[in-house]
Amino acid sequence: MKTRDFIEIEEQYGAHNYHPLDVVIERAEGVWVYDVDGKKYLDCLSAYSAVNQGHVHPKILQALLDQAKKVTLTSRAFRNDQLPMLYKELSEMTGYEMSLPMNSGAEAVETAVKLARKWGYQVKKIPRHQAEIIVAGNNFHGRTVTIISFSTEPLYRDDFGPFTPGFVVAEYGNADEIEKAITPNTAAVMLEPIQGEAGVIIPPDGYLKKVAEICKKNNVLLVADEIQTGLCRTGKLFASDHEGVRPDIVIIGKALAGGFYPVSAVLADKPILGLFTPGEHGSTFGGNPLAAAVARAALKVMRDEKLADRALELGTYFVEQLSEIPSPHVKEVRGKGLLIGVELKPEAGGARRFCEAMKARGILAKETHDNVIRFAPPLVIDRETIEWALPAIRETLNMK
Repeated sequence: MKTRDFIEIEEQYGAHNYHPLDVVIERAEGVWVYDVDGKKYLDCLSAYSAVNQGHVHPKILQALLDQAKKVTLTSRAFRNDQLPMLYKELSEMTGYEMSLPMNSGAEAVETAVKLARKWGYQVKKIPRHQAEIIVAGNNFHGRTVTIISFSTEPLYRDDFGPFTPGFVVAEYGNADEIEKAITPNTAAVMLEPIQGEAGVIIPPDGYLKKVAEICKKNNVLLVADEIQTGLCRTGKLFASDHEGVRPDIVIIGKALAGGFYPVSAVLADKPILGLFTPGEHGSTFGGNPLAAAVARAALKVMRDEKLADRALELGTYFVEQLSEIPSPHVKEVRGKGLLIGVELKPEAGGARRFCEAMKARGILAKETHDNVIRFAPPLVIDRETIEWALPAIRETLNMK
């Protein structure tokens, strides 16, 4: 079967809730993916940062295979020998005292929302069911009903109400607006250190640090959604580290399992995460032994291969090279580490056509918010591969 055959089957039998590029991938290795017609592409999306370690990393693959031969799922009704070690290694790597594993990023965000609310009632003594969480405009934290309740994107909301109450939206990058929005019922402020889905929006220097100070002064938790930005993507373990900020709660996912398995987690210290009691929250698959073994291997690869350092060095080079492209279509190039956005001028005709043109030249990137091309290759990319890609990117950005 060829590409067109698979696309026709997918369009006939699958829900149309995505608009993918018309490439059908059958295998991948490192930074490269291969389609069913035998064509090779450079992956510049990394499954939205889920494969920071590169596709099918051999050490993570081996951990998956070894564990799959032993036991894959026990549920949390019983203990297993992998989860305790994941807890310990997450704590040693991140500095947080406790973690709570889930599956998808959205599940972890829901977990953080519940945790912040419980802290608000149990510790801050907010009147029951009156807790508020401040979020940022143009946020993206997932697509469950509660999460879209605090989205500002009409596409995510229009036909899916009624919505979950208890959220207040403040302008992203404006710490003063967050301070004004705080009331005695505010339990938490939840932010992405960099807004990836919104178009790689980087807030002003000092924004996160000022928000952290505001939260501390007002006895409010700071929750950082590091699902896309965390785990070495921006050149630090967490994007919050660039400003020396230690959020009260950190949400991670995606690269936590290197693309092999859905694994996410919420990180916090014992006075916060220790508030959960048996039965209040959980997941059949969350923390299963296969997931824990894969996540342990994924963390080890990040550390051993110094992926944060690689992201910082190569991201700086990639941004410099992209910024030097003399294109009439480019409005701005911005990025941190290997999370990079190329914003196009409104008259460029949208980012989609540029992504399709790059696909024809062997590079896979994806548009976000219509006018931004996101470049986020696996962190195992090298300078030579970036240099290989640059002529095709230059050619694309200068097309009519």
